[in-house]
Amino acid sequence: MRKIVVLLTVVFLSSCSGFLEENVRGIISPNNFYNSDQEAIQAANGIYLGMRANNLYGGWQGLTAFTIFGSDEAMPSRIFGGLGAIMDYNLTETNYGNAYTIWRDLYGVIGDANSVIANVDGNEKLTVPVQDKVIGEALFLRAMAYYHLTALWGDVPFFTEDLPLDEVAALGRASKEEIRTAMIADLKRAEVLLPSVNEGSDLGRATKWAAKFLRTRFHLWEQDWASALASSKDIIDNSPHALMSTYGEVFDVNNQFNQEAIFGFDFTKDVPSNAQDITDSFNPRLRDEPKNANLRNEFAGKLNDLGEEFNGYGLTVPLTDLVESYPTEDPRRPYNLMDQYLGYDLTFTYFTKRTNFDFVNSPRYNHGEWWITMRLAQVYLMAAEAANELGNTDEALTYTNEIRRRAYGTDSPVAAADQSGIRTAIQDELKWELAGESERRYDLVRWGILVETVRNSSYGIFKGPENIKDYMVKLPIPQEEIDLNPNLLESDASNNGYR
Repeated sequence: MRKIVVLLTVVFLSSCSGFLEENVRGIISPNNFYNSDQEAIQAANGIYLGMRANNLYGGWQGLTAFTIFGSDEAMPSRIFGGLGAIMDYNLTETNYGNAYTIWRDLYGVIGDANSVIANVDGNEKLTVPVQDKVIGEALFLRAMAYYHLTALWGDVPFFTEDLPLDEVAALGRASKEEIRTAMIADLKRAEVLLPSVNEGSDLGRATKWAAKFLRTRFHLWEQDWASALASSKDIIDNSPHALMSTYGEVFDVNNQFNQEAIFGFDFTKDVPSNAQDITDSFNPRLRDEPKNANLRNEFAGKLNDLGEEFNGYGLTVPLTDLVESYPTEDPRRPYNLMDQYLGYDLTFTYFTKRTNFDFVNSPRYNHGEWWITMRLAQVYLMAAEAANELGNTDEALTYTNEIRRRAYGTDSPVAAADQSGIRTAIQDELKWELAGESERRYDLVRWGILVETVRNSSYGIFKGPENIKDYMVKLPIPQEEIDLNPNLLESDASNNGYR
């Protein structure tokens, strides 16, 4: 049997600090592995580690750069690395703004998941409960990888078997519809295999509700409104998740595994290979703040007295359009937009809820926190969108106004009555509720309004509104991949319009 690359991990048995401790890479034959439940769990942990790598969910130029930049939500505070290419909409096959490493690492996750499933499914050396859990997690994480690939590139190579590398390297592109249909089926299987809740050392792992959340996202992309509504309602009505009583409680660093949080990536402080810097992108840097540079030493002293520090890159900041359009009376605004701190005016506005200035427990490059990527409020708004597209406007308003009621602390219904007005209201509500934490650019692509939205936005020093073309809703496949596999151009010689 051919040898495969497996990411091995050691389980960290403290529930509050995560289940991944270290990452050891090695070339291992399946004949010498998967001999116990613990080894199967270690292999599953390796897939999680792949997904939370710096080029994906762990880094500031990973997936976040392509989900909120290039929209009407966020921008870099300065030109840095590949971020300028994203904001300028001048991405090419060779000037790809880190897209190549995202492509590569997502397929790394898929390859690892395929290997785990092939070696765990039906393995008589493993107990059935562990087989179920590991396979369910692998299906979920593989579907997540294909979710991002199809959202960013559309049609991409597709394989779910543990194929030799030479076969993978010759695959052409499959249609995004085929891939999404297959992933929906896989997620339905994962929902059966995964637990409803995780406790103790398993906190932070995928559950059936995380799988159902991701399946709902696929349904929205495919405009299968009935299925999206049904799965959303199932989460709302039957899951153990509930909206926190106030908006601010969702982002309490002392209660990150709260009832509203459905899934995220847990980063543990002082653990080898943690190297997580996504929070640094949202944290201000002291050299930029406060606005009055003459007060910098005074400001730094006050931060230090609180055990705090502006110790990040300060690269991810709200777009001016978001700052100017966010309703001033909305109680969520101060949790999303911060232009003052400790009474000092700041040079930039920041996403408050994504910052963490605690340099003791969350120092630079070494954050100990859970990065939430799925939460129940978004499910309510997905249900609202699906209901509205089905013509169930009353139901859509019910779900939307529930989120507004939590935000305002009292009834504050949207001022819309017909389907078109409610559609716009839901789109705005997603913008206010999930600012800086979701997939705004993906949503604009889904709704077919990315190009017009960017053209009508103010990008400051960046040229996106002037440069964006209709085909730029997708990314070009990187030239490095085409050089290795010319079959990638077989079904589309234009490479998504970039040739």
